[in-house]
Amino acid sequence: QVQLVESGGGLVQAGGSLRLSCAASGSIFSINRMGWSRQAPGKQRELVAQINSGGTTNYADSVKGRFTISRDNAKNTVYLQMDSLKPEDTAVYYCNAYVRSNRWDWVWGQGTQVTVSS
Repeated sequence: QVQLVESGGGLVQAGGSLRLSCAASGSIFSINRMGWSRQAPGKQRELVAQINSGGTTNYADSVKGRFTISRDNAKNTVYLQMDSLKPEDTAVYYCNAYVRSNRWDWVWGQGTQVTVSS
């Protein structure tokens, strides 16, 4: 069993910053991609940012230049630094990872709430 545990969400004013962390634990042989998605009320879940094991990143257009994804492979942890936050960034943020345990599979965290007030 592999688990992802997120932390770092909360309430922040527009223009502020937050840093999300997500640590993978359990029977892990390898992790390929790690990333963050978000889901706002009444909307579909959308990809925010992703990073592969080599450090290549991709971002949603809506967060380019404001969010930075990074990872610490030794700690099986992925981070999302969110700067210049806007009210439209308000959502539940979910960590995900493509993990090899006894097979390759996608694993999701439980989600952490990010609320940006105007």
